[in-house]
Amino acid sequence: MAKKILVIATSVAEYAQTGYRTGLWLGELTHFWDVAEAAGIAVDIASPLGGFVPMDPESLTQEVLADLGTGKRYKDRTFMNLLTASKKISEVSVDDYDAIYLTGGHGTMFDFPNTNELARLIAEFARDNKVVSAVCHGPTGLLNVRLDNGGYLINGKKVTGFTWAEEVLAQRDTAVPFSLEDEMLRRQAVYSKAKNPFEPYVVEDGKLITGQNPASARGVAEAVIRQLTAG
Repeated sequence: MAKKILVIATSVAEYAQTGYRTGLWLGELTHFWDVAEAAGIAVDIASPLGGFVPMDPESLTQEVLADLGTGKRYKDRTFMNLLTASKKISEVSVDDYDAIYLTGGHGTMFDFPNTNELARLIAEFARDNKVVSAVCHGPTGLLNVRLDNGGYLINGKKVTGFTWAEEVLAQRDTAVPFSLEDEMLRRQAVYSKAKNPFEPYVVEDGKLITGQNPASARGVAEAVIRQLTAG
């Protein structure tokens, strides 16, 4: 049977503490999509509220859109229409997918950890031994996922995610509600990061795959596809 991946994006368009706009970091979707499409694997998009997915305006600059085909996707009306009609997380079933991928963007910090339906869905993917993956701030959605034994999904697991140094360099350290790096460590995850900020960095621990930053999205996708096509 054909493989299928569920992509999760944020529904939040602004920071709670400031007037900054935020949302999905578009390249973290497009880079992943390119790899999945090349492998012939179908992708659906869901979000906590369903419907329109806001995009971080900084992910739409000319410099960013010139990178690795993101600009081509941005010009594609059919592709961009997918971000106006995302599925609602509460309405999707783990049975329909072989992997889940949590995209980033700072918006995720405000809804991913607080969406019970998302935590439930991820726990079901893990229970069914399916691929769970995330990139950049997407791993915020892993923070409050608990397994059947009551323990955190990431307890004792090798993971990565957007670093505090990267928050400082991005000038968002005073705007974000928490440090993803610190919260992963608090849940006793085995957290690691690249030698230098913003370098691509992907960590695999069985079927749990995480990437540190936007530059890691393609690597996460390639790892997910390897898992889905192995054997």
